[in-house]
Order: sequence, then C-alpha cells, then structure tokens
Amino acid sequence: MKRRMTFDRQTTILQVLPALESGGVERGTIEMVQAIVAGGGRALVASAGGRMVVQVERAGGQHIGMPLMTKDPLNIWINARKLARLIRAEGVDLVHARSRGPGWSAWMAARRTHIPFVTTWHGIYGEDFPGKRAYNSVMARGDRVIAASRTIASRVVATYGVDSARLRVIARGVDTQIFNPDAVNGDRVHRLAQAWRLPTEARVVMLPARLTRWKGAEALIDAAGLLARPHVYWVLVGDVRGNGRFASHLLRRAKRRRVVDNLRMLGHCDDMPAALLLADVVVNTSLKPEPFGRSVIEAQAMGCPVVAFNHGGAAETVIDQKTGFLVPPKDTVALAAAIAHALDMPEDELAWLGWRAREAIEAGYTVTAMQQATLRVYAEVLQRSHSLPGTSAYAPLHS
Repeated sequence: MKRRMTFDRQTTILQVLPALESGGVERGTIEMVQAIVAGGGRALVASAGGRMVVQVERAGGQHIGMPLMTKDPLNIWINARKLARLIRAEGVDLVHARSRGPGWSAWMAARRTHIPFVTTWHGIYGEDFPGKRAYNSVMARGDRVIAASRTIASRVVATYGVDSARLRVIARGVDTQIFNPDAVNGDRVHRLAQAWRLPTEARVVMLPARLTRWKGAEALIDAAGLLARPHVYWVLVGDVRGNGRFASHLLRRAKRRRVVDNLRMLGHCDDMPAALLLADVVVNTSLKPEPFGRSVIEAQAMGCPVVAFNHGGAAETVIDQKTGFLVPPKDTVALAAAIAHALDMPEDELAWLGWRAREAIEAGYTVTAMQQATLRVYAEVLQRSHSLPGTSAYAPLHS
C-alpha cells in the first residue's frame, strides 16, 4: 500500500470553481482541501461563495470570495487579473480549475505568474452552440488534465486531442466510513421508513437522483408497471425544486401504470447512508450516459446491489452479475426483469452480492484513493515546473 503523500513545506494550492452551493464538483473541492491540509500544505479556494464555504473552512482551507460564476469575456479577464494578484500575494504554487469560466481566468492568471495549471473534467460538456467547443477547450489546456471517468477521458481525447502524457483518469470517490452499513444504526433507518410511509414488509427499489427527465424516472415507473408487485415500493430520492410539472407528469404516469399507491417522490434526503440501507435495490436509469454517477458507488459502498443502464460511468463501476446488473439503455422490459431477479434472489445471495459491491468500491473508488492520486498529479507538475526557468519555488510531495 502506498503511503500518504505529504509536503516538505507549506506548499499552497489554489482551487477555483464557480460557487460552493452543492454538487459533486463542490464536494470534490472540499475533499481535496482536506487532503492538502492533511499533507501539510495550504489550501485556498476561490469562488462566488455559497452554503458549503463553511465546509471548506472546517476542513482547514481558506475561502476567497470572487465573482467566478460569470461567462462574460470581460469579467473573465477581470477575474484573471484578480487571481494573478491573489497568486502573487499568497505565494500560490499551483492552481487547479474545476469549471470552464473560472478555468479561463485561472489559465490566464497561471500564465502571467508562471505557475502550473491543472484541470479536472467532472462532466461531458455540450457543444451544441457556436463557439462552445472553443469555450470548453480551456479544460484541455492543463499541464495535467484529470478526467473523472474513462467515459469522460475518451471524449476529451477524441474531441480535444489531449495526449496520454498529460491525461490522468482519477475516479470520484466515496467516503467508506460514512457510507458504511456498520456505521448506520437501526433508528436512523426506522425514522426514514416511518417518514416515508413504508410498511415493515415493503421491498424498496430506489432511484437516488434529481427529479429531471434525463435521470430516467419514467423508465423506472414503466418497469414498476410491468412488475406490478404489491409489496414493492418505488422510491425516488432527490431534489425536486423547479420540477413540479415533471413530478405531476410522473404521478399521472404512475396512475396509468397502477403503481401510484406504491410510489414515493421524497425530494432531498439529508441521510443518504440510512436511505440506501433501507433499499433492497438501487437503480440508475439515466437516459444519457452519466459522466460518472456518484450515487452508484455510494449505493454499492452501503452493500446495496445496483441495476443500471449499461452506459457511461455506471458501466465502469458496476460489474455485471458480480456487484450488480447492467441492462441495455432505455430497455424497460430488461430493467424490470433485472429488478425482479434481484428481488427474487435468496437473502444470502443478495447479501453476498452487496458484500462484493462494497469490496469493489473499497478497492477502487474511495475518497482517499481520489485524494492521493490527485496529490500525485500535483507532485508531477510541481516537479516539472521546478526545472523551468522563471517559475516559482515549490515543495515536492513524498509518498
């Protein structure tokens, strides 16, 4: 096992992103703040702020408020000047961009101050508007370009020509101490079951995702109609804000499929480990390939088998027939059959499937693995920059 990476001296890493409200980009930023500080470095985060700023500070980082949500070229240029001043004033050794608008400002600032520039592609960006590919291209300009999955990496190589020397695939990770079935007591699960009006004998099939059309809730409801099992409850857990019309549409669809009495649309849940422990099966029914899909690895970390459409990130993190089941995308008949198969498995076989799922996550998809791999990327570019004239000093990382 590799030892944790540490800094020789207090190297300063600056991460930039639009804001710190919620989401995977924000969580990844905070996780890297923790890793940088734990390694003896200094972690700065620049963004427009938000409710997760306090988490940056609790992790030992420093937040610098800056209007980085802009896509306006003039404001991007103004932000570049501000970032350059910040880099010089704080002795920043490396800047890590996690989004395009802030990425352009960070790239210009890094060039002005002669420090390394790293990017992370957290998703697959659209190219449906003129100039969009050029706008996206800043994320391919890093001294190292991190892709959060092989799905993203293949797109980055094919579309933006990033060569293997600069590209690193570092999957997002799950905190297996928090998402741990042994760490969740029965009271937490019981409270959720009561709040969600789930009978004691209920079997639970759960879709943890925002309530948007592309997440495939319609496919799940159609599969529920095909199964028509009275003791199976179909639970949608995820943000409903701004999607009231779609929620009404799903209710009407569930009525037509005669499963509305067993459908629960629950909105945001603050205790996802307990929610996932309540599930017998978790599904991922995204109609388009997900860049990664954190909910899939969270479910598996909780020992819950996943049934997923066989594309995108889910196809990378679910091992068919070993940790879960993969079915052809948009095939509701196959989806229903796979869910039925999982529910009909003997209890010990289902538990064994869940155990293997957690084992696979612990082997390759933990927060610690993501943090250490990213620190190694920092070490690579810092060592390279040290050999170039006119660059700032750096502190090497040791493993």
